[in-house]
Amino acid sequence: MSILGSYLRLSAADLARAVEQPGWAEEFRDEQTEREELRAPSERRLHETGPAWDELAVLLGRCDLPADLVHGDRPLPGAEDWGYGPPRLLMPEQVAAVERRLADLPFDVLAAGLDPAELGDDDPHALDHLAAEYAALRTFLARTARYRHGLLVRYA
Repeated sequence: MSILGSYLRLSAADLARAVEQPGWAEEFRDEQTEREELRAPSERRLHETGPAWDELAVLLGRCDLPADLVHGDRPLPGAEDWGYGPPRLLMPEQVAAVERRLADLPFDVLAAGLDPAELGDDDPHALDHLAAEYAALRTFLARTARYRHGLLVRYA
């Protein structure tokens, strides 16, 4: 079974409430999961990387990001284990800083010289799949930064 990564976009008020009431954050995530399919893609609050989080970590490890986009910055205080540890937070200013850095890094530049074997994948299309995951994550990150939201990062 694979570890699956996901991001939940949270407003400043939602972030404050999550820090004060970690149990609320888990309930809120469950509610958002149920509503996602009803939202237009541009309004979605969840982004799933699935098992590609590990490959994204390799890719993004090749650049100097101002915060750890793949794993999050710090654990949500008081939160229980949601799968593979407690969820982690990226504050709005961190999201904006990472988004600015990645806006100037197209996939072909970031992946230049990357051997698919470094990804632990022998699929000849591994880089194509990773390019699609990177593009989807950048789109979600840009939207999150535009709304001045933070992220709750979870692995299950």
